[in-house]
Amino acid sequence: MATAVAFPVQDAAAPAAYDRLRQHFRAWMWGSVLLSVLLHFLLFQFFPAFQIAELAIRERVLEAVALPPEIEVPPPPQLIQRPAVPVVARREIAEEITIAPTTFEANPVENLPPPPEKRTGSLADAPAFTPYEVAPEVKDRETARKIVLKWWPPALRQAGIGGRVDLLVFIDDRGRVLNRKVGTTSGYAALDQAAMEAVAEIGREVGFTPALNRDKAVPVWIRLPIIFTLAT
Repeated sequence: MATAVAFPVQDAAAPAAYDRLRQHFRAWMWGSVLLSVLLHFLLFQFFPAFQIAELAIRERVLEAVALPPEIEVPPPPQLIQRPAVPVVARREIAEEITIAPTTFEANPVENLPPPPEKRTGSLADAPAFTPYEVAPEVKDRETARKIVLKWWPPALRQAGIGGRVDLLVFIDDRGRVLNRKVGTTSGYAALDQAAMEAVAEIGREVGFTPALNRDKAVPVWIRLPIIFTLAT
């Protein structure tokens, strides 16, 4: 027995779905574009306008403040008691109290110190006290300084060895150096001798102003320091 198979047969006159899409595609596309443009126009036309709001930023600065240390205030001082009014003491002095008289009987001659010995020889021989009011001065200090530097022994000067020599110098009433002695040594015999020679030359080449006692020139012994050092 034979079976029959039926196939659907499309009408040739009816248009297919694809053909219908092609026929209406252009109209749908332009309609969609116009509708989209219209919607955007209405959206921009009736949408509320944007406004720019001011945005203020407040900055809060924290400042560290160093607190001063606590100071303990001491209590006020107590009131000082007023001193008592001084009272002058009263003392009766007897009229019999008097200064005893000085008599030779109370001070015998044998108990008195002996008188000073008379100086023998010249005042220039040994240092001695001589009263004066104005001390002698070197007439030209700069020249005297150069003379001291000249007598500074070269070996000690190159080695940087200096010192101070205090001389006892006798200056007569005309300002001349007549005698000299070492009063305080420098510790170096060469420096002591150089100071002696330097003072002798200063007395010859420069000289001193004489000492004055009541406006009168007098011979005196003076202490004259001689310092060997380089000027700075």
